[in-house]
Amino acid sequence: MAAPKPEHGAAPDSGPTPGPGPDPLTVPSMSAGPDFVLRPWEMSDLTLVREASLDPYIPLITTIPARYSDAAAEAFVRRQWKRAATGTGYPFAIVRSRDRRPVGAIGLWLRDLPEGRASLGYWLTASARGQGVARAALRTVTGWALRDLGVPRLQLFVEPWNTASAQVAEDVGFRREGLLRGWQQVGDERRDMTVYALLNTDGPADDRAATAN
Repeated sequence: MAAPKPEHGAAPDSGPTPGPGPDPLTVPSMSAGPDFVLRPWEMSDLTLVREASLDPYIPLITTIPARYSDAAAEAFVRRQWKRAATGTGYPFAIVRSRDRRPVGAIGLWLRDLPEGRASLGYWLTASARGQGVARAALRTVTGWALRDLGVPRLQLFVEPWNTASAQVAEDVGFRREGLLRGWQQVGDERRDMTVYALLNTDGPADDRAATAN
Protein backbone atom coordinates (compact mmCIF):
# COMPACT_ATOMS: atom_id res chain seq x y z
CA MET A 1 0.00 0.00 0.00
CA ALA A 2 1.33 3.38 -0.94
CA ALA A 3 0.73 6.60 0.91
CA PRO A 4 0.71 10.16 -0.39
CA LYS A 5 2.72 12.92 1.22
CA PRO A 6 1.99 13.59 4.88
CA GLU A 7 0.09 16.80 4.30
CA HIS A 8 -2.45 14.56 2.58
CA GLY A 9 -2.64 12.13 5.45
CA ALA A 10 -1.47 8.65 4.81
CA ALA A 11 -3.44 6.89 2.15
CA PRO A 12 -5.80 7.20 -0.80
CA ASP A 13 -8.73 8.46 1.20
CA SER A 14 -6.78 10.83 3.40
CA GLY A 15 -6.32 13.79 1.12
CA PRO A 16 -6.28 17.36 2.44
CA THR A 17 -9.07 18.37 4.78
CA PRO A 18 -12.06 19.39 2.66
CA GLY A 19 -12.82 23.08 2.65
CA PRO A 20 -13.49 26.04 0.35
CA GLY A 21 -11.19 26.10 -2.64
CA PRO A 22 -11.02 24.56 -6.13
CA ASP A 23 -14.02 23.77 -8.29
CA PRO A 24 -15.89 20.50 -7.71
CA LEU A 25 -14.58 17.42 -9.48
CA THR A 26 -16.51 14.61 -11.11
CA VAL A 27 -14.99 11.23 -10.31
CA PRO A 28 -15.24 9.11 -13.47
CA SER A 29 -15.65 5.38 -13.78
CA MET A 30 -12.71 3.74 -15.53
CA SER A 31 -11.84 0.26 -16.66
CA ALA A 32 -8.65 -1.03 -15.03
CA GLY A 33 -8.01 -3.86 -17.44
CA PRO A 34 -10.47 -6.71 -18.04
CA ASP A 35 -11.05 -7.62 -14.41
CA PHE A 36 -11.47 -4.40 -12.41
CA VAL A 37 -13.29 -1.08 -12.51
CA LEU A 38 -12.51 2.16 -10.70
CA ARG A 39 -15.58 4.17 -9.73
CA PRO A 40 -16.79 6.76 -7.21
CA TRP A 41 -17.49 5.57 -3.68
CA GLU A 42 -21.05 4.46 -2.89
CA MET A 43 -22.89 3.74 0.34
CA SER A 44 -23.00 0.13 -0.82
CA ASP A 45 -19.24 0.03 -0.13
CA LEU A 46 -19.70 -0.22 3.64
CA THR A 47 -18.70 -3.89 3.45
CA LEU A 48 -15.32 -2.78 2.07
CA VAL A 49 -14.90 -0.31 4.92
CA ARG A 50 -15.73 -3.08 7.39
CA GLU A 51 -13.12 -5.43 5.91
CA ALA A 52 -10.49 -2.69 5.79
CA SER A 53 -11.14 -1.74 9.42
CA LEU A 54 -10.06 -5.25 10.46
CA ASP A 55 -6.68 -4.87 8.77
CA PRO A 56 -3.84 -4.04 11.20
CA TYR A 57 -2.25 -1.48 8.85
CA ILE A 58 -4.95 0.24 6.77
CA PRO A 59 -6.52 2.24 9.66
CA LEU A 60 -3.03 3.52 10.57
CA ILE A 61 -2.49 5.16 7.20
CA THR A 62 -6.04 6.14 6.24
CA THR A 63 -9.19 7.52 7.81
CA ILE A 64 -10.75 4.05 7.75
CA PRO A 65 -12.21 3.60 11.26
CA ALA A 66 -10.18 1.22 13.41
CA ARG A 67 -13.40 0.22 15.19
CA TYR A 68 -16.14 -0.38 12.68
CA SER A 69 -19.65 0.97 12.99
CA ASP A 70 -22.14 1.75 10.26
CA ALA A 71 -22.11 5.41 11.29
CA ALA A 72 -18.31 5.62 11.08
CA ALA A 73 -18.29 3.84 7.73
CA GLU A 74 -20.96 6.14 6.31
CA ALA A 75 -18.95 9.14 7.49
CA PHE A 76 -15.90 7.73 5.70
CA VAL A 77 -17.81 7.42 2.41
CA ARG A 78 -19.18 10.96 2.77
CA ARG A 79 -15.61 12.22 3.23
CA GLN A 80 -14.73 10.74 -0.15
CA TRP A 81 -17.66 12.53 -1.74
CA LYS A 82 -16.67 15.80 -0.08
CA ARG A 83 -13.10 15.55 -1.34
CA ALA A 84 -14.36 15.47 -4.90
CA ALA A 85 -16.96 18.16 -4.20
CA THR A 86 -14.28 20.50 -2.84
CA GLY A 87 -11.84 19.81 -5.66
CA THR A 88 -9.11 18.29 -3.51
CA GLY A 89 -8.84 14.98 -5.32
CA TYR A 90 -10.31 11.96 -7.03
CA PRO A 91 -11.14 9.09 -4.64
CA PHE A 92 -11.92 5.78 -6.34
CA ALA A 93 -13.18 2.45 -5.09
CA ILE A 94 -11.55 -0.52 -6.83
CA VAL A 95 -14.25 -3.01 -7.84
CA ARG A 96 -13.94 -6.52 -9.25
CA SER A 97 -15.87 -6.69 -12.51
CA ARG A 98 -17.26 -10.21 -12.34
CA ASP A 99 -19.19 -9.79 -9.10
CA ARG A 100 -18.98 -6.01 -8.49
CA ARG A 101 -17.25 -6.61 -5.18
CA PRO A 102 -15.18 -3.64 -3.92
CA VAL A 103 -11.67 -4.75 -2.93
CA GLY A 104 -9.71 -1.57 -2.29
CA ALA A 105 -9.20 2.10 -3.00
CA ILE A 106 -6.94 4.44 -4.93
CA GLY A 107 -6.82 8.22 -4.84
CA LEU A 108 -5.28 11.04 -6.84
CA TRP A 109 -4.74 14.10 -4.64
CA LEU A 110 -4.37 17.59 -6.09
CA ARG A 111 -3.36 19.84 -3.21
CA ASP A 112 -0.01 20.60 -4.84
CA LEU A 113 -1.32 20.86 -8.39
CA PRO A 114 -0.62 24.63 -8.54
CA GLU A 115 3.05 23.63 -8.14
CA GLY A 116 2.71 21.06 -10.91
CA ARG A 117 2.48 17.87 -8.89
CA ALA A 118 -0.12 15.46 -7.53
CA SER A 119 0.18 12.44 -5.26
CA LEU A 120 -1.27 8.95 -5.36
CA GLY A 121 -2.08 6.38 -2.73
CA TYR A 122 -3.78 3.00 -2.72
CA TRP A 123 -4.72 0.11 -0.47
CA LEU A 124 -6.25 -3.33 -0.88
CA THR A 125 -7.97 -5.70 1.48
CA ALA A 126 -6.00 -8.82 2.30
CA SER A 127 -8.12 -11.06 0.08
CA ALA A 128 -7.28 -8.99 -3.02
CA ARG A 129 -3.51 -8.79 -2.64
CA GLY A 130 -1.05 -10.60 -4.85
CA GLN A 131 -3.38 -10.66 -7.86
CA GLY A 132 -2.20 -7.64 -9.82
CA VAL A 133 -5.05 -5.44 -8.61
CA ALA A 134 -2.91 -2.57 -7.32
CA ARG A 135 -0.80 -2.61 -10.47
CA ALA A 136 -3.85 -2.40 -12.73
CA ALA A 137 -5.42 0.39 -10.68
CA LEU A 138 -2.21 2.42 -10.41
CA ARG A 139 -1.45 2.05 -14.12
CA THR A 140 -4.96 3.23 -14.99
CA VAL A 141 -5.00 6.32 -12.76
CA THR A 142 -1.40 7.20 -13.65
CA GLY A 143 -2.06 7.11 -17.39
CA TRP A 144 -5.26 9.12 -16.99
CA ALA A 145 -3.60 11.76 -14.79
CA LEU A 146 -0.63 12.22 -17.12
CA ARG A 147 -2.50 12.03 -20.41
CA ASP A 148 -5.97 13.41 -19.80
CA LEU A 149 -5.40 15.74 -16.84
CA GLY A 150 -1.92 16.81 -17.92
CA VAL A 151 -0.38 16.58 -14.43
CA PRO A 152 3.36 17.37 -14.80
CA ARG A 153 4.55 15.19 -11.91
CA LEU A 154 3.02 12.29 -10.01
CA GLN A 155 4.49 11.03 -6.78
CA LEU A 156 3.78 8.38 -4.19
CA PHE A 157 5.31 7.41 -0.88
CA VAL A 158 6.06 3.89 0.32
CA GLU A 159 7.48 2.64 3.59
CA PRO A 160 10.93 1.09 2.97
CA TRP A 161 9.82 -2.34 4.21
CA ASN A 162 6.91 -2.47 1.76
CA THR A 163 8.71 -4.12 -1.14
CA ALA A 164 5.48 -5.32 -2.77
CA SER A 165 4.12 -1.78 -3.08
CA ALA A 166 7.49 -0.51 -4.27
CA GLN A 167 7.51 -3.15 -6.99
CA VAL A 168 4.04 -2.09 -8.12
CA ALA A 169 5.21 1.51 -8.45
CA GLU A 170 8.30 0.51 -10.43
CA ASP A 171 6.29 -1.79 -12.69
CA VAL A 172 4.07 1.14 -13.64
CA GLY A 173 7.09 3.32 -14.42
CA PHE A 174 7.69 5.28 -11.24
CA ARG A 175 11.31 5.94 -10.35
CA ARG A 176 12.75 5.79 -6.86
CA GLU A 177 14.07 9.23 -5.94
CA GLY A 178 15.21 8.82 -2.36
CA LEU A 179 14.43 8.31 1.31
CA LEU A 180 12.55 10.92 3.33
CA ARG A 181 13.42 10.46 6.98
CA GLY A 182 10.63 10.84 9.53
CA TRP A 183 8.35 11.97 6.71
CA GLN A 184 5.00 10.70 7.88
CA GLN A 185 3.05 10.03 11.03
CA VAL A 186 1.89 6.40 11.06
CA GLY A 187 0.06 5.43 14.21
CA ASP A 188 2.01 6.94 17.10
CA GLU A 189 5.40 7.35 15.40
CA ARG A 190 7.15 9.20 12.61
CA ARG A 191 8.26 6.88 9.84
CA ASP A 192 10.58 7.10 6.87
CA MET A 193 9.11 7.04 3.38
CA THR A 194 10.67 6.26 0.03
CA VAL A 195 9.48 8.68 -2.65
CA TYR A 196 8.71 7.48 -6.16
CA ALA A 197 7.86 9.83 -9.02
CA LEU A 198 6.84 9.82 -12.66
CA LEU A 199 6.97 12.92 -14.86
CA ASN A 200 4.71 13.75 -17.75
CA THR A 201 7.86 14.12 -19.84
CA ASP A 202 8.85 10.53 -19.00
CA GLY A 203 6.11 9.39 -21.36
CA PRO A 204 2.99 7.34 -20.59
CA ALA A 205 3.32 4.65 -17.96
CA ASP A 206 1.70 2.18 -20.31
CA ASP A 207 0.35 2.20 -23.85
CA ARG A 208 -3.00 0.88 -22.67
CA ALA A 209 -5.43 3.73 -22.18
CA ALA A 210 -7.95 3.91 -19.39
CA THR A 211 -11.55 3.97 -20.52
CA ALA A 212 -13.65 6.64 -18.82
CA ASN A 213 -17.39 6.14 -18.74
